[in-house]
Amino acid sequence: MELRRITDDYTVSPQIEVEDVPELAAAGFRSIMCNRPDGEEPGQTGFGLIAEAAEKQGLEVRSVPIVSGMITPEALEEFRTALADMPRPMLAYCRSGTRCTMLWAIAQHGTMDDAEIERRAAAAGYDVSGVLRQLGAQ
Repeated sequence: MELRRITDDYTVSPQIEVEDVPELAAAGFRSIMCNRPDGEEPGQTGFGLIAEAAEKQGLEVRSVPIVSGMITPEALEEFRTALADMPRPMLAYCRSGTRCTMLWAIAQHGTMDDAEIERRAAAAGYDVSGVLRQLGAQ
């Protein structure tokens, strides 16, 4: 499991497995958000199995599946709601962690300084400069 901390209460990760969930609970995470559609690639562990394991550990779970490169306004609003409502610290996962980071950056734009968003994402190994430029041009 490869955890990449974006903020003190928001961490992203590539796909997690059922056996990772007790370790996440022991590390202090209080919720898990999946931003990956089930069946995105063969052999991927489905959200239902992750959710079942998480609930056994007392973690809140939510699925906000986003098709890579296709963030709709409705999906972004669902992500923002989950980000605001779910207990923290939170782990969000997708195929590589990039989608979760991009969604976070878009959600933070206008409430956090773009340079800080970019710095935090870069420290975790993600480049959000392109999406921030697009948002700034709107």
